Amino acid sequence: MSGKRLVPISTVTAPVPGVRDGRLATVSVIIPCYNYGHFLPDSVPSVLSQHGVEVEVVIVDDRSTDDSAEVAQRYADADPRVRLVRHEVNQGHVAAFNSGLAVATGEFIVRLDADDLLTPGSLVRAVALFDAHPSVGLVYGHPHHFTTDRPPAAQTEMRGWTVWSGRDWIAERCRRGINCITTPEAIVRGSVVERIGPLSPRLEFAQDMEYWLRVAAVSDVGRIDGADQALHRDHAASMSVTTGSGLMLDLRERRTVFDVLFDGPGGDLPDAAELHDLSRRTLAAEALQDASHAYDRGHTGEVDVDAFVDFALETFPQARTLPQWRALQRRRMVGARVAPLMPTFAASVVWRRAQREVRERRWVRAGI
Repeated sequence: MSGKRLVPISTVTAPVPGVRDGRLATVSVIIPCYNYGHFLPDSVPSVLSQHGVEVEVVIVDDRSTDDSAEVAQRYADADPRVRLVRHEVNQGHVAAFNSGLAVATGEFIVRLDADDLLTPGSLVRAVALFDAHPSVGLVYGHPHHFTTDRPPAAQTEMRGWTVWSGRDWIAERCRRGINCITTPEAIVRGSVVERIGPLSPRLEFAQDMEYWLRVAAVSDVGRIDGADQALHRDHAASMSVTTGSGLMLDLRERRTVFDVLFDGPGGDLPDAAELHDLSRRTLAAEALQDASHAYDRGHTGEVDVDAFVDFALETFPQARTLPQWRALQRRRMVGARVAPLMPTFAASVVWRRAQREVRERRWVRAGI
């Protein structure tokens, strides 16, 4: 299974959004917010300005200590499409989203972090795919990442869309072991949300990854190709670079993602055990690669290599049979050097860099 590649069940070039008998689709956009009030003047209008759909904005203030609640209330007072849910105590981003989900009424659901934006036409593009493929429960596209104060212009012309079977999409994620969706570029069919429930409290940082996989366990997956479906703001205060960062933390969280998935709807897939095993093999191999990378960079004095080895064996007991294990043993035989880069394995560093670039280009183009 590990050598297989994801094959779409449908591709469409330059689709044209259809008309729903004069009825507009309703989309609920849930915006969890904690001390991000200064970002709301970007995120909220990006939703309210969407054309071709009826939007409902649910802002959940998670007991912010800044003026987030006041900013959100001003939007709610000015536009009946906006409502504010206020937490009396801080409960975290998972509970905040789930609170918004509990009151959302839309046919489709979007989670939009307060520091991110939707792009013009993103919702109507996604709804067109949903309407054309009733089996699809999740639609996503390319998120344009930016670091500037002002959001950049987005590419809004799509070249087509791609649809995969949910099971095959899950298999691809098990084979790669990583998330391919940032979050704001994804939209889920409401009937599927009713079936699978809210975000899992078992996860601290990677709950979105598990949610997309859970959706795929009960429905097919579609992607808008070509257009930017969201603008994702990268900044120093975001969780991905603060409490949610760290290689070992990330590995453990992703392992839990697959455990939660296969404890839930993923466990009903015909080859669930094989897929779960594949995900664990993938993560073990990644941990061993991280350990090798520490040797290649001369960072063994700073990196707990044994922790990565222990993780690999704990995750996949047959880790000693993996080629990554043999590669690590070769490095251990040579030993760590004081030099910043071990000459013996310098080519590996170059190769890994080239592989990352290839994966990045593939992700931008195909979303996988």
